[in-house]
Amino acid sequence: MEIELSAKDMAFRDEVRTFLDKTLTDDIREGARLTPGVRTKPEIGQRWTKKLASKGWLCHNWPAEYGGPGWNTVQKYIFETECAQAGTPIINNMGIRMVGPVVMKYGTDEQKAEVLPSILKDEFQWCQGYSEPGSGSDLASLQTRAVKDGEEYVINGSKIWTSGAHYADKIFCLVRTSTEGKKQEGISFLLFDMNLPGIKVEPVIMFSGEHELNQVFFDNVRVPQTNRIGPENKGWTVAKYLLEFERGGIAYTPPVKAGLKRLREIALQEVSGGQRLVDDDDFRRQLSHLETQVWANETTEKRVMSALSNGQNPGSASSMFKLRGSELLQQTLELTMRAIGYYAGIFQPDAYIPGANVNPIAPKHGVTATAKYFNQRAATIYAGSSEVQRGIIAKHVLGL
Repeated sequence: MEIELSAKDMAFRDEVRTFLDKTLTDDIREGARLTPGVRTKPEIGQRWTKKLASKGWLCHNWPAEYGGPGWNTVQKYIFETECAQAGTPIINNMGIRMVGPVVMKYGTDEQKAEVLPSILKDEFQWCQGYSEPGSGSDLASLQTRAVKDGEEYVINGSKIWTSGAHYADKIFCLVRTSTEGKKQEGISFLLFDMNLPGIKVEPVIMFSGEHELNQVFFDNVRVPQTNRIGPENKGWTVAKYLLEFERGGIAYTPPVKAGLKRLREIALQEVSGGQRLVDDDDFRRQLSHLETQVWANETTEKRVMSALSNGQNPGSASSMFKLRGSELLQQTLELTMRAIGYYAGIFQPDAYIPGANVNPIAPKHGVTATAKYFNQRAATIYAGSSEVQRGIIAKHVLGL
């Protein structure tokens, strides 16, 4: 299935390409290429997001009513596809895809006026306080407590796997404000600063040596009740709405296709058994199978885009895209590991640092391959595990 681009959409695609050609400098692109994990290093990522903010494209999924460009569904897909193919840094600021849409839907006028402009200007970095040591996939069982004291909540507990908490300015956090009724009924959604007294951030170092994750501890942290988004004890509704954005929206394929493009380039360079890897029948069969699966997933995305453009309900599309997109990402990296052969066993983290005076042992395409492979083993867990996504699809799509 192909989406027929209008003359306006084709002109928009040309505008995006021109912007990328002029704005995406070689050093920013190189920094993105050397990113071994899910999150681009702040010193690289924020240089790129500042450029997008200056153009008015940082919050590309926002409606014009709230300061976004007001793009249609096809234009958003074009933008994400062109950025992925050009090798831009991953946009890590959770304020854009998560906090912003939640505040638009559930925030008061005062909260909208305070929060949204700062996200548009890329003034603050946000992190997510959801998972806890005993509450991951069963998120509703969370135990971090928020007890009223005058006009404030007093928060005690901890969060785990908090990406970017060590440099985040603010956090959006689920807390338990009641123990009565079902576990989903006593949860509230709060926004607050990460520099408040009583907050402690401890690193969780990944297998690859990267510091992306953290555990965050709250010890009598005082937060104004006016920082609550939505009614008290109704934060589960807010959280579910936000998760639809975290699970990939409608464009999971562009970064996977970019990975496939790199894999094809590797196959043209690497030699196996005296011939180019791309000429190896078994490897070519695996590559073709993977390309077919990615094409099928992209076709589904385009079908849903068509439905959205016509005002239809896409159903549980975000769960389907999260499930297939994360699996295809892992499969692409697995085949990449095979393609680089013995270089897959090399772990040289100093070579990831842009401008470092380090001679990489592996060729350019193999420097971060191993770290990316290990880091993305979590892709089928974070933002809702594959098991959870299958459960959602079984219930809401298949009626089981």
